[in-house]
Amino acid sequence: MKTARVAYSGAIHTATPHGDQLRLADGRIVAEEAVVWLPPFEVGTLIALGLNYADHLKELSKELTVTAKDEPLVFLKGPGSLIGHRGQTRRPADATFMHYECELAVVIGKTARNVKKADAYGVIAGYTVANDYAIRDYLENWYRPNLRVKNRDTCTPIGPWLVDAADIADPMNLALQTTVNGKVTQSGHTRDMIFNVPFLIEYFSSFMTLYPGDLLLTGTPDGVVDCQPGDVIVTEIEGLGALVNTIAAQASATKP
Repeated sequence: MKTARVAYSGAIHTATPHGDQLRLADGRIVAEEAVVWLPPFEVGTLIALGLNYADHLKELSKELTVTAKDEPLVFLKGPGSLIGHRGQTRRPADATFMHYECELAVVIGKTARNVKKADAYGVIAGYTVANDYAIRDYLENWYRPNLRVKNRDTCTPIGPWLVDAADIADPMNLALQTTVNGKVTQSGHTRDMIFNVPFLIEYFSSFMTLYPGDLLLTGTPDGVVDCQPGDVIVTEIEGLGALVNTIAAQASATKP
């Protein structure tokens, strides 16, 4: 099952696909463009992975201070970074290189502590698509993303759907693709993750409790390019849908 959260006629609704339209929980049928798409569920803690695909690590290898790691590179993001499908992401006025990152996003469905890899899929509620933008100008150390790079308002679109875990036979066997203004610029596959989903759930739950609604962003493959105001970015994952996002100009950059 696929579900979305949308704002329509002064209220927030759960919606499901209805052909090329949406069916609201009260039975009304509305056009996709008639609603404001929100993140498809109430997000708790947002845990994000960096450099979790070998090809992306290689893509950045000349600029990294460290090129090998025994544990995942992890950072947290705040709720202000999130927007929904068809939303706009602001590009800082002083940015010279801002790029998308198409990522499989894993939604936790049960309180989880000390979960073993063999049991990891049992705590997952579902999956969605995330686009975790980065402004590379602001990196202080290529191996450790800082707040101005990865926790900016509007820079993490997710959606359009929350897809039930039961409907995805193998999340480690999904194709990913990004287009910029209709041109394919990134292609990859979740099987190429360095740290796969069961590993990540075991790893995180070994030292922190995961709660329903927590979201794990699992990294991106290579193929990132600079995005300019007006560009339409579509990040798509097999079985999960296509997340549409537009870059907008920001009047002035936020200074530290």
